This record gives sequence, C-alpha cells and structure tokens, in this order.
Amino acid sequence: MAHDTYGLKYFKVKQDIVLVKLYGRWEVSGDRQPALDALKTLHEKRGLKRVEFDTRQLSAWNSSLLTFLLNIHSFCARHHIEMVRTGLPRGVERILSLALAVPEKKDARTGPQTTPFVDKVGAWALDQVNTSTEMVAFIGEVCVASLKMIRGSARFRKSDLMLFFQQCGAQALPIVTLISLLVGLILAFVGAVQLQMFGAQIYVANLVGLAMSREMGAMMAGIIMAGRTGAAFAAQLGTMQVNEEIDAFKTMGIDPVEFLVLPRMLALVCMLPLLCIYADLMGIAGGALVSIGMLDISAVEYYVQTKASLNLTHFGVGVFKSAVFGVLVAIAGCLRGMQCGRSSSAVGDAATSAVVTGIVFIIVSDAVMTVIFTIIGISMQAIEAKIDVRDLTMADGDFDIQRDHTFE
Repeated sequence: MAHDTYGLKYFKVKQDIVLVKLYGRWEVSGDRQPALDALKTLHEKRGLKRVEFDTRQLSAWNSSLLTFLLNIHSFCARHHIEMVRTGLPRGVERILSLALAVPEKKDARTGPQTTPFVDKVGAWALDQVNTSTEMVAFIGEVCVASLKMIRGSARFRKSDLMLFFQQCGAQALPIVTLISLLVGLILAFVGAVQLQMFGAQIYVANLVGLAMSREMGAMMAGIIMAGRTGAAFAAQLGTMQVNEEIDAFKTMGIDPVEFLVLPRMLALVCMLPLLCIYADLMGIAGGALVSIGMLDISAVEYYVQTKASLNLTHFGVGVFKSAVFGVLVAIAGCLRGMQCGRSSSAVGDAATSAVVTGIVFIIVSDAVMTVIFTIIGISMQAIEAKIDVRDLTMADGDFDIQRDHTFE
C-alpha cells in the first residue's frame, strides 16, 4: 500500500454499520476531495445507522481531512446516522469537537438577495432628491459667501488665492496648449476635405476661427479644467474631510465655504476666461498649420481671412461661457469634496464624481446658453456677413475664387 497518496475504503461491519478506513497522506487540495457517493449508495441500499473510522494507516493529514469529515458529519446529521469519532486521530477529534461545539444557525448562510425593480427605482429617486437638496443648499452657501466677499467681510487667506491662481492658470497652460492646438488642427483638416471639393478651402480659416472662438475654445478649456482642477479640488477637500479638518474649522467658528471653497471658485472663474482666449489662439494656430501645410494657403491669407470673419462678439460669447463653466466646475469639485465620506476610497469616488458632474454641467449649460443666445439674436445666423465675390471663373471643372470679402 503506497503511503504517498491518500485513499479510503468502506467496509460493512454489520447490516447497518459501515467502517470508513482512511490511509496514506491526506494532504490534498479542495478540488480533489473524494466524493461521498459510495456512502450515499450504501445508505440508500441498507439504511445505515452508524459510521465508524479506522485511521491506523493514516500517515499525514491537513485541513483536507477535516473538510472531508465535516462533509460526512453533515450527511450523517441529515439522515440521522450516528458518527463515531473515537477511531480518529486525537488532533482531528479535538478540532472536530471544537468545530461542532456550537451548532450553526439556520439563517447563518444567506444566499444572494435580489432587490425588486420598484425598490431600486424608489431608492434612486430618493437619492436624487437628497443630492439635489444638498446641491441647492451648497449653492446657497456659496452665494452667501460671495456676497460677504463683495462686502469685504469674507475670511480667506490671500496667499491661498494666489496659489490657486497659479494652479488654475500657469500650470494648466501645457495641457491646454496641446489639446487646443490638436482640436484646431482636426477642425481644419475635416473642413478642408469638404471645402476642397468646391475650391473654397480659404474658408477653413472662417470655420476654425468661428468654431474655436464661440464653442470649442471655451468647452475644451472647461472640460480640461473639470478633469484637472475639479478633480484636484474634490480630492483636496475630501482628504480634509477624512482627516476631520473641516470639522475642526466648524468647531473654531470658521465657515469652510468661505475659507476653502470661495478662493478656489474665484481663482477658477478668473483664470478660465484667460485660458479660453489662449485656447482660441492655439486652435487658430492649429488651423493655420493645416492650411499652410496642406491647402497651399499663405500665412498672410489665413490671417486676413480669420480677421475678417471674427469680431469681438464671437470672442465675447466664448469668454462669457468660459466664466460660467468656471463657476460650475468649481461648484462641482468643491461640492463632491465636501460630500466625501470618511474612508480613503471615498476620496477617489469624490474625485471621479466631480469630473463627471463638471462635464455634465458644462455640456448642459453650453446647450442652454446657445439656445438663449439664438433667441436674443447673438448667434452666428444673426451676424450678417456680406461676401462680395468680384471674380468667379470656372476652368476645367474647378472653381477659382479670387477673394475680396467684407464682413459686417
């Protein structure tokens, strides 16, 4: 008999008594546990009343033997069969006695619970109501703090404000430069593919200039700041919430909205319009790279066409939108930070939620402002443009447009 493997045999002692003989090394993994099919078959055929054990040839054992014996005990308990443990090793018998000293409760093992769909919808609705209430209350606190700042009674450190100016402004220039330049390049390339079909590739300058100054410059700068600065604000305030620093401010009588939220929002509102103008210029520069490199348009022609197609109204719309985006991004980041839980994982959740909330705020507010501007007449359709084409000739199916355009 090999002792480097494990095994068991069943011997019938009497009509209703079975002897389980264990031998070898019972040091096997859980997926190789022997089944109880033979014992079940014996019980079905003869109606067992008692199970005994013989472990004299058992050379080594570990928890796998205990698992097997517990399975036999459960089987015997279900079928009212007596299990005699006197033939087991002393260590195994003592461990089994401790394991079976306190019976398992009937409801101790619960399966996966399923929540009805109506309950899920109700819980979601209540959560949205609570979130909206907290958001409105937070916006009210920010408005009160802003009024105190206007009156000169708000309490925050100017050094913190200067630090946030640097974080929201100069430190954001590299990523704004890269993204805006590529966005302008993409707009020019996509527009050139269509305009070249009509020989009107000069109007790539109009396309890039209008798109960047009115929409894309402000939106891209806002989204960049939502992912960069909004998440940073949420992480900073969330960490302070975990460390109970915000509770300490309240204990000392210092309003955390004035001291922590207000300088962050002020810095973002002041810096985002400047970043928007910078993003507009970088996008126009990206369009110039495509026009000069691919469309055979000189730098002077691109500059003249861009200057003719733009006015201060276009830049004013973009700057106004960026200021609104700055308020929304700051509110989203600071709100999620103030709502952060007390665990370390809650800080990451707050940062993620701040980015998502900020981007949603930007997209929704941009759509609303675009509709409002269209209603009041500040839209691209309301800005009249007169194109005086002095000479239009057709040669070999291609249009050759000599440009002499004036925009009002």
